[in-house]
Amino acid sequence: MNIRFSNEIITSILQQSLVYTCSCPAQVCKAINEQRALFNYQKQCLNLTDTDKAVHQAIADTVEKTHAQLEQCLEDVLRLEGWDMDTYQMPETMQKRLISEFEDSLK
Repeated sequence: MNIRFSNEIITSILQQSLVYTCSCPAQVCKAINEQRALFNYQKQCLNLTDTDKAVHQAIADTVEKTHAQLEQCLEDVLRLEGWDMDTYQMPETMQKRLISEFEDSLK
């Protein structure tokens, strides 16, 4: 499986998104993590019969295709929101806006 975003980058984006209650990137990161776990499971699962092999390969092939689409989606979302694509840091203006919105909700 080709991986555009390392596990470390996914974790960093997910953590920032959760800290600032910005759930869209977090949701995509969670889905990517789930797909990676599913792919790894399929590759490590016991293949006792030819049917087992075919089932696991079909699932792995589909996950590989949709994983690429989800990674593209994550990149699109990050670019739309103005994240730094070199450091994968949430823009400071977005952090301040989300904090301000949270503080306003407490009033």
